[in-house]
Amino acid sequence: MKTVGYAAKSQGSELTEFSFERRDLRNNDVEIEILYCGVCHSDLHAVRNDWGGSDYPLVPGHEIVGKVLSVGNDVKKYKQGDTVAVGCMVDSCKSCDQCDNDEEQFCREGMVGTYAGKDRVNGDMTQGGYSKHVVVREEFVLSVPQNLDLSRVAPLLCAGITTYSPLHKWGVKKGSRVAVVGLGGLGHMAVKNAVAMGATVTVVGRSESKKEDAVKLGADHYLVSSNDDEMKGAQSAFDVIIDTVPVKHDLSIYTPLLDVDGTLVIVGQVGPVDEVNTVPLLMGRRRIAGSLIGGIAETQQMLDFCGENNVLPECEMINIDEINTAYERMEKSDVRYRFVIDMASLSD
Repeated sequence: MKTVGYAAKSQGSELTEFSFERRDLRNNDVEIEILYCGVCHSDLHAVRNDWGGSDYPLVPGHEIVGKVLSVGNDVKKYKQGDTVAVGCMVDSCKSCDQCDNDEEQFCREGMVGTYAGKDRVNGDMTQGGYSKHVVVREEFVLSVPQNLDLSRVAPLLCAGITTYSPLHKWGVKKGSRVAVVGLGGLGHMAVKNAVAMGATVTVVGRSESKKEDAVKLGADHYLVSSNDDEMKGAQSAFDVIIDTVPVKHDLSIYTPLLDVDGTLVIVGQVGPVDEVNTVPLLMGRRRIAGSLIGGIAETQQMLDFCGENNVLPECEMINIDEINTAYERMEKSDVRYRFVIDMASLSD
């Protein structure tokens, strides 16, 4: 099937219009017309090959919301006209212990990314959601609650699940004490999810600049990490800390904030962090962990939770021809808090 999208043609190049073909429907495939696609910071990293291994041309986008156009002969769950979503992965082996445990993101053979992945059947590179259409294996397509504003759902498929999963895994509930470090695209979703779970939520920032936003998003408290007195007063105050900072930084200023058996979960930085002082870990049986999106079942659970609690990201809608400017603004943290592309702005 011929379609059109926006792609980086080489490392460091701007995204421009790109015509390409999607695969023919297999028996277990769903063909989707993309209505909205979120813009994730990892899109920018992939386009610029910051993590290495990017191949070109590359169509980014793994926060996809759309309508079903057609389905393969064996598809049972979806039909033409259904509103659906696709997140960060489109396939896995579905037979290893991790896939059997609904943790496809940790597939022993490697999950297939929505873009820049390798199709398990034909070996072609997958292309993402900055496009008019996508074809996805049924098991990796998600249902969207009818009450949610479709124009704001897309970032839930990455930012939403990336923050929901550790909150869920570490048992956050009413009465839990949660801190969120960093109030950006990930951080603001961590706040919204934790508040909806009934937790007492504190945002930790380097200055007072985002205190007002934190309160508007539902946070109960705001902690300035550069204020030694405030940080000392908050020692042993939290059960879970969600660290969304996307660059190398010092974790040791945050670990003393954990109570005994507390956990700091890294969801932002991909790569090295500063040397960690183990004394707070040893003295409080505290731990540092990492978390990567969530499995398909948990992602559906997250969408249903957001539907029940009307949890949605704060979004700025853009046209596809504004994507390069959006990348520049994203690098400067000039977005509150996620860009979403209206794919109607891309002509066939």
